[in-house]
Amino acid sequence: MKKSMSILVMGALIFTSLPTWQGQAYAAEAAVQTVQQGQIISGVNLRSKPSLSGSIIGFVGKGSVVTILEQSNDYFYKVRTSEGTTGYLSAADKYISVQKAGSSTAAGVVIYGVNLRDKPSTSGKVIKMLPKGTKVTIVDQSNSYFYKVETENGLKGYVSTSSKYLKINGKVTSPTPSPSPGTSDSAKIEQVIRTGQKYLGTPYEYGSDRNTTDTFDCSDFVRQAYRESIGIVLPADSRKQGAWIRDNGTAVYSMDSLKRGDLVFFMSYKGSSASSYAGVNPNTERITHVGIYLGNGEILHTYSNSSGGVRKDKLTGSWKHRFLYGGSVLK
Repeated sequence: MKKSMSILVMGALIFTSLPTWQGQAYAAEAAVQTVQQGQIISGVNLRSKPSLSGSIIGFVGKGSVVTILEQSNDYFYKVRTSEGTTGYLSAADKYISVQKAGSSTAAGVVIYGVNLRDKPSTSGKVIKMLPKGTKVTIVDQSNSYFYKVETENGLKGYVSTSSKYLKINGKVTSPTPSPSPGTSDSAKIEQVIRTGQKYLGTPYEYGSDRNTTDTFDCSDFVRQAYRESIGIVLPADSRKQGAWIRDNGTAVYSMDSLKRGDLVFFMSYKGSSASSYAGVNPNTERITHVGIYLGNGEILHTYSNSSGGVRKDKLTGSWKHRFLYGGSVLK
């Protein structure tokens, strides 16, 4: 009798726990099935919460690939960018095209001779120069600047991600490095400035390639400093960066109100005296330059080859007169 009762109890336990096991299995299967990626087809704001009332924490440009972590509601996805920033962006199909991760294989054709290197860096040894017309399979994207590829002959290495070298057929999975470990805004700003200062002396090039760090123009430089250090992706040009700061509600119009790490925006040179800039409306004047404020009246920026590329300057003289406004990228 006791043995029969034990069998009945054990059977009941197994039966009652079966739905739990099944539920866990179904949940695990669903989790695998819903791992998705999205390609941005029109630049879109990255927000702090799944609502238009969420503060803008970044801007994801056309062509970027994001990992979709979940669909938070009918209007927003929770995503992680290739720089490791997590936030929310519109689910509207005019902004993002969604596909299953790993659903396609990317291939490339060299359209301009490119060096194949032994590591994903310009310091990597050149294995071979791949001539125009060479076909490669893109294994993955190692970082923002290099693809890991394999040629038809089985040669493996790394080539530039710049669109002037390769024509891509298919989707490439972008890397997702961990976000910056900084736990406070001040720590994040110091990361930004350290990153910017490591590029001191980097040559200036107007309209520089946003996929390399070989040269910078002013907006490319500040964008790289924020993207590389703390994963915030700013718009690609100074005027859009200025609008981004104003839209976040952090713009300040007095140099005395600037804080370390703020972006600072300037108009074109009109003369060396203050009277040359009288009556200027800082909100309507065309932005022609941007830099990072270091505190103590100093700026980190780049504006010409003759000036030495990325450098520090005092906000005096014409720089002081040309100042329009500034503001914090962080809330």
